[in-house]
Amino acid sequence: MNHFQTRRQFTTSLIQASIAASLVHSQSVAETESVWQPRYLMGSCLYGYTALPEIIPEVVKTGATAIDIWPMVHGNQREQLDELGEEKFAALLQQHAVKLGCITQYKLGPFGIQDEMRLAQRFGCATIVTGAVGPKGLKGYELKQAIIQFIEQMKPHVAVAEETGVTIVIENHANNLIESPDALRWLAELRPSEHLAIGLAPYHLHQDPSLLSSLIRELGDSLSVFYAWQHGEGSMGKMSKEKELEQLPGRGPLDFKPLFEALRDIRYAGWVEIFMHPFPRGLAILETTDQVTSEINRARDYIHHCLTT
Repeated sequence: MNHFQTRRQFTTSLIQASIAASLVHSQSVAETESVWQPRYLMGSCLYGYTALPEIIPEVVKTGATAIDIWPMVHGNQREQLDELGEEKFAALLQQHAVKLGCITQYKLGPFGIQDEMRLAQRFGCATIVTGAVGPKGLKGYELKQAIIQFIEQMKPHVAVAEETGVTIVIENHANNLIESPDALRWLAELRPSEHLAIGLAPYHLHQDPSLLSSLIRELGDSLSVFYAWQHGEGSMGKMSKEKELEQLPGRGPLDFKPLFEALRDIRYAGWVEIFMHPFPRGLAILETTDQVTSEINRARDYIHHCLTT
């Protein structure tokens, strides 16, 4: 009897220990998955040419902590900064508990942003987005060599980025040197510094959730900005507002769930910017500031759903 009782007690103890370990593991996995949340950045150009004093109070309403200011033609908030002056702009940010998180500067290009990096440093802004310069439509060996050449040309600018604590972010863009998944992979592999990074725009890539999520995992910590932006019906011509808004998460056909699961899996620490382009550029995506903010929040609710179901 004692022998069987001892065996039964031992077996019971093993089962209890196994159940406890399983519960701890499940809890640990759940906690790990729930901890990661997108770090939102609000793009000023979604509000068109609306004045900064009107836009900046909207940042926290969208769940963001920082603003990405765009120059003309997409927005004009970078020009507004110059008109206001740095002191007044800084006071406006402080008043509404908002940070300058990013300056987008396609207009200046990657070789013309040294002064912008020093401006960013004065505001504690660590991100500048721009595009690459080089030949288009390349593949294979020629593509790799062109990216090597681009990186070599970027070295003096990366040195300033390191000095100022800024990361130069190159967005993939159609009809550009960095337009394909292979180009992004080469840039990630060959970049000489963490101060040269990638802004990933699904809009400009094949709309396949599996391919996009795999690419996110491949690029890993070379990612610094993720645009929550799909192609939908595009943005290059006049269309109904409903069609135009299909660029936003939850509006068009792209399933963002695998993409955000991939971001969570790599513990992505960069910015997430809910994004689209209106047509023509320079307009707000909807008629009023309140409507724009509500639409950003609708997209954010959809992203939350992707991460919790």
